[in-house]
Amino acid sequence: MSLLRRIEQGQTGQPGQGEGSGGQGQIKSLQSRRIAPPEGSAQRDTYFDLKTRVQNRLLAELDPTTDVTQIGVVRGTIRDLFEQILAEENIALSRQEKHRLFEQIAAEILGFGPLQMLLEDDEITEIMVNGPKNLYIEKRGKLTRVPMSFESDEHVMRIIERIVAPLGRRIDESSPYVDARLPDGSRVNAIIPPICLVGPTLTIRKFSKNPITIEQLVKFGSLTPESLQFLKACVESRLNVVISGGTGSGKTTLLNILSQFIPSDERIITIENAAELQLRQEHVVTLESRPPNIEGTGEITIRNLVVNSLRMRPDRVIVGEIRDEEALDMLQAMNTGHDGSMTTAHSNSPRDTLARIETMAMMAGIELPIRAIREQIASAIDLVVHQERLRDGTRKVVNITEISGMEGDVITMTDIFAFEQRGIEDGMVIGGLRPTGLRPKAMSQIEAAGIHLPPSIFGVGARRGY
Repeated sequence: MSLLRRIEQGQTGQPGQGEGSGGQGQIKSLQSRRIAPPEGSAQRDTYFDLKTRVQNRLLAELDPTTDVTQIGVVRGTIRDLFEQILAEENIALSRQEKHRLFEQIAAEILGFGPLQMLLEDDEITEIMVNGPKNLYIEKRGKLTRVPMSFESDEHVMRIIERIVAPLGRRIDESSPYVDARLPDGSRVNAIIPPICLVGPTLTIRKFSKNPITIEQLVKFGSLTPESLQFLKACVESRLNVVISGGTGSGKTTLLNILSQFIPSDERIITIENAAELQLRQEHVVTLESRPPNIEGTGEITIRNLVVNSLRMRPDRVIVGEIRDEEALDMLQAMNTGHDGSMTTAHSNSPRDTLARIETMAMMAGIELPIRAIREQIASAIDLVVHQERLRDGTRKVVNITEISGMEGDVITMTDIFAFEQRGIEDGMVIGGLRPTGLRPKAMSQIEAAGIHLPPSIFGVGARRGY
């Protein structure tokens, strides 16, 4: 994409600023004094005026054919022009002020404006923009407000457009919300007026530049070595797994971790609304749904992709998240020779997970008896791994539950591991994932795959859970 088009999508500044005699007069008034970072209202206006004028002139003098993908080269060009403009205009700034101004202008041209600094902070896991003046972040599981802001609703909209335009997606009054992703895979949701009354709202779930490893998951206490060994055996022996939990509980992270155990010689099809899975195998085909175009046509749903994936000779189908009627097709895939498939779902507990899947399957509009749907669920799903964000902000697996079968019209479930909370110290939850002492029914399938787990994993003297 040329620099000119990139600027047209995200250029900062108000139309007409920096032109005419009024603009020249304001620049001259800045030449003889130093410009402090914005604190009070008057200082903020002066700083904004300086930033806008320098940026507009910089944009006017940059070569519009510059390839913005060459970040290092473009950044060097911007710095040279920036220094030249400050010298020509006799604008005196301290080193700190000059660095601040340059970084803000560079972020507007090459990055995502005020969000750029937050995106580069590895400790921040989520960014929430509630209109132009209210920015919040999540760090170490806690929400805090940051002393940063956008200039206006239009400024937020330009950043949103910059995010969604390269993906071929749109956001406007006729389609006022969108799911998207950043180049690093971070998940983005945007919603704008008139649906959102506080102004354009942006929520970014960041992906770590260095993905969480299996060792870190154990170190953080999200899983125990024993439970991880069991989950590894389940994936390798092709059990169908559903990872459930609330928003921000770490479902996708755990799905990425478990997918590492899939053998490299298998063909994997991933299906998502916004591609964010980071599978490390070579033979992976990534599919992404598509919203309708401006004429209201061309929509490709998760359900369409699940049905199509079955014609692509998959060994395993991984759906990033099931939200509605695609649940029925996912159950069909799991029941028609695509063992070892995985997905995630929002729910409050393992039992609620099955109830939600049942409800979502009914949304497909096919008249099926409740018992038939429950039989499909009991036959298709082998394991539910439930994860929660605890009150101290930590994310932990709290249940690893096996689907045992049916008793009458009820799906029977057996907890193989369950979280045991022993108390709270200094605001931190004390406890861990413990085996229940029951031997999984799926052990026969695990052993048939040539995997032998010691009984001690399930607790001393583990007894059969069926």
